[in-house]
Amino acid sequence: MPGGRETLVSFEGSTLVDWTTFSRSRSELGAGFVRILGYFREDGVKSVAAIEAAMRAQNAAALVIPAHTLKGEARQFGAEPLGELAEEIETIARDCVESHDTPEQALRHVVRLRPLFEETLNLLEREANPLVERRPASFGKRPLFEN
Repeated sequence: MPGGRETLVSFEGSTLVDWTTFSRSRSELGAGFVRILGYFREDGVKSVAAIEAAMRAQNAAALVIPAHTLKGEARQFGAEPLGELAEEIETIARDCVESHDTPEQALRHVVRLRPLFEETLNLLEREANPLVERRPASFGKRPLFEN
């Protein structure tokens, strides 16, 4: 990925989730938000498994739909790096289908997919959980409470 994004470590999720998009989605979905996030978990687990199986089978055509699905659902929740990674896999797979080639070049992306999905999902679910204690708000450049 450009800019070495795959090596970035999350700072409270700031690099993995666009919290503005997440908040907008939460507002738009209202009471159904948690249920839809649950569908994202279920669909995402299935998509990641299908992508891994397709990669093992060197089946480019079988990569396309689960990567496309994961891309759209991730972006709905502001999980842009996950959406970009899924899009890269989808693009490589579509190119391979057109050229009747196997998707070896997608392997490095597929290897990164599960850990990125799991870390992103953990952040989304933690933020969506109403029982999670939130950090104190900060104003300006100094936190309200310092350790």
